[in-house]
Amino acid sequence: MNSATDTARTAQVTAVSSNGVYSFTKPTREHITLHAGLGVEGDVHAGVTVKHRSRVAQDPTRPNLRQVHLIHQELFDEVGEAGFKVEPGQLGENVTTAGIDLLGLPTGALLHLGDEAVVEVTGLRNPCLQIDNFQHGLLKRLVSRDAEGQVIRKGGIMGVVHQGGTIRPGDTITVTLPPEPHTPLDCV
Repeated sequence: MNSATDTARTAQVTAVSSNGVYSFTKPTREHITLHAGLGVEGDVHAGVTVKHRSRVAQDPTRPNLRQVHLIHQELFDEVGEAGFKVEPGQLGENVTTAGIDLLGLPTGALLHLGDEAVVEVTGLRNPCLQIDNFQHGLLKRLVSRDAEGQVIRKGGIMGVVHQGGTIRPGDTITVTLPPEPHTPLDCV
């Protein structure tokens, strides 16, 4: 996608998921509600400060830059070609998308999901060993190296809720890019 207009025609939410308890996977829902500055209503990772267990152990007062986890449906298709079966919510994401290059977005991009919700992109998800517990060998498909030896992470992106709203499968996604120069995504 080269422009927000191109994205508006083709990008959409394909599934939404949440879970009120710590679990690797999240059940899909008919809709989820996002709350500004907090995250997904009823999700264990919602909050102003970090909620992921490893980050809480390091410093529970740090800001939560991982309120919403988004993964592109195209990743499931890619790993499916290698024999893995992954459905929406199974990698712990809140929003599954189609038709948008999530990994190519810059830090600070705003994702307009449906009519109201806006999520500000904060960075990449750093896939962890739990992925191999889910399906052995899958982690190697989500973390690899390019020809120059740089690590490539495909486990989705993270964001914070800039503006609340309810989102559903089928909702459109549009992007507002931050001013240039753009900062590439890094792990958060």
